Amino acid sequence: MRLLADENFPGDAVTALRSAGHDVVWVSTVASGASEVNVLAMAEDGRRILLTFDKGFGELAWRAGRPALSGVLLFRLPLSPAISIGATLAARILERDDWAGHFSVIEPGRVRMGAPT
Repeated sequence: MRLLADENFPGDAVTALRSAGHDVVWVSTVASGASEVNVLAMAEDGRRILLTFDKGFGELAWRAGRPALSGVLLFRLPLSPAISIGATLAARILERDDWAGHFSVIEPGRVRMGAPT
């Protein structure tokens, strides 16, 4: 999968996803401090699924009629100890392969997916 990890996404999760063979760009290292609008544009331009804990992307994506080319995974999960968060998040992402083109919310015990735009 082609993924864009928001600046608030844990680095160990980025590492775990890369180790699993995924193409992950981390905003923290390529565009630190970028606005939500710019981060969403980076995801769309790169056809990457955006990984974030920031609820602001939900409103932005729906209001703008996005994400048509990429997708957004909003995590609404309690953060476990740092030692296991990367593996936990990576496992949840790898549960499916149809994230692209959807606005998805991952919560404890369920996943909500908006219809493709």
